[in-house]
Amino acid sequence: MNELPVVLGAGALVLLASAFAVRFSIRLGVPSLLIYLGIGVLIGEAGLGVQFEDATLMQTLGIAALVMILVEGGLTTDWSAVRPGLWPSVVLSVVAVVITVVVTGAALHWLLDLDWRTALLWGAVLSSTDAAAVFSVLRSSGIGRRLSGVVELESGLNDAPSYIAVVLITTGVAVDWGLPLQLVYQLGVGAVIGLAVGFGGGVVLRRSALPATGLYPLATVAMCVLAYASAQLAEASGLLATFLAGLVLGNSRLPHHSNTLSFAEGLGWIAQIGVFVLLGLFASPDRLGHAIVPGLLAGLVALLIARPIAVALATTPFRVPWREQAFLSWAGLRGAVPIVLATIPLAAGYPGAQLLVDGVFVIVIAYTLLQTAFMTPLARVLGVASVSEPHQIDIDAAPLEELGAVLLQIRIPRRSRLHGVYLAELRLPRGANVSLVVRRGKAFTPEATTRLQEQDQLLIVTTETARDATERRLRAVGRAGPIARWMGESGD
Repeated sequence: MNELPVVLGAGALVLLASAFAVRFSIRLGVPSLLIYLGIGVLIGEAGLGVQFEDATLMQTLGIAALVMILVEGGLTTDWSAVRPGLWPSVVLSVVAVVITVVVTGAALHWLLDLDWRTALLWGAVLSSTDAAAVFSVLRSSGIGRRLSGVVELESGLNDAPSYIAVVLITTGVAVDWGLPLQLVYQLGVGAVIGLAVGFGGGVVLRRSALPATGLYPLATVAMCVLAYASAQLAEASGLLATFLAGLVLGNSRLPHHSNTLSFAEGLGWIAQIGVFVLLGLFASPDRLGHAIVPGLLAGLVALLIARPIAVALATTPFRVPWREQAFLSWAGLRGAVPIVLATIPLAAGYPGAQLLVDGVFVIVIAYTLLQTAFMTPLARVLGVASVSEPHQIDIDAAPLEELGAVLLQIRIPRRSRLHGVYLAELRLPRGANVSLVVRRGKAFTPEATTRLQEQDQLLIVTTETARDATERRLRAVGRAGPIARWMGESGD
């Protein structure tokens, strides 16, 4: 019992230090994950001397963290943003894994004289882009919604085939005619389970009047974790099921939607902090010297050869311009996912797995710094940045069961076309009314001549039957202004 206060206190200090490190990293322009790695190294054997060498525990905690990261990624992904690039994302999420495994494996077999199985394992570990890293960078980089949507959706979908590839290579499964069927089963059944849990969970949550607001975020996250467990028990892809369940639930009309997203975002931060601090603890500075050359070579091949080939093969049939292809090639960020995947062969006792883990450590540090530093400048040079694109509004809903109504709450973001719109120009459907506006901390009842401004908060009361039309109208005006319908913008 005497150890419990020490453990809890140390964990709290690490979380606090990591949370404040986010603000510090933004000021310096350094990705926060590198600071988390540094915290782990400082706590580990090279710093305070804390020993952590349990590969099996590292793998278990890493996969649990990956599930939470995918929950947050799915819930916070805007379907309207990723839908235009759906098929390029789906194809890229599979093609990029195959190409990265083959090209990186062949290059490392030739350059480093690794045996074929080990070389392909390196490629499999590096084949997945990291959802958390991609979301944190792209959502603040000013990239157009369609292009960033392709990268975001790909990063959420490609974890599953990458995980399957790592497990198959680690266990040495024989390559025969049944292997493609096994892959199709795992991905197909995983997708079906994820979508079923997402749509079914949305129906349950909308019809359940839970006694406390805080229970809705817990129930939503539990639904996503249930999707993972169900798929794994069916010997399908739990990671794919998790992301798809989160994607469906995050874009459903759930009560207290904003609270749910905030809760999921907090869980995602905890997962990222935990996995990077653990890697910092697990890494030994004495071993990193031997991993620098293999790590840099593997990362260079994956970034400059395998990724561009995969992007060209996957997106050319969809007539994606070469400038966007070039950006997609650079935007494949690595982060927590390759780290978690690298622990799988290590926990299984695979020969050479320790070098793989150390190599991933080097790759994450070096290439995260390189890619994020040039992400926005490259987008500007290629002409794919979209600084003037309006920001999507977030709509939160609280059900009023006894009245058969819903209370909608929105905040007008910067660069929204709602700025400057007169209340009368909203033309909300019958049954919906703006009841309150909060501007710079002061609330007032609006009139038809009230002109909306950035950062205004609106409270809108609508009947349940008019809710969908109200939300569509608000999103349409937020994207295209009061003449949204004339411009073909429906808000869907």
